[in-house]
Amino acid sequence: MFEGLFQPMHLLIIFGIALLVFGPKKLPELGKGIGDGIRGFKSAMKSTSEDDAPDKPPAANRPGPTSVV
Repeated sequence: MFEGLFQPMHLLIIFGIALLVFGPKKLPELGKGIGDGIRGFKSAMKSTSEDDAPDKPPAANRPGPTSVV
């Protein structure tokens, strides 16, 4: 169904449309925002998978700082 969808000519047309819609000044900001979002998503997924590791005790049983009031 999606065979041949991302050919170089198609990508150039998509980039041209994005350039017309967002303009040359907003396009780098948009790319940076998307990159930051993807990076944040990856780090959240990584921290979630590390939290679910079977060799670590649950968060409630982990030793940590204690405060006495």
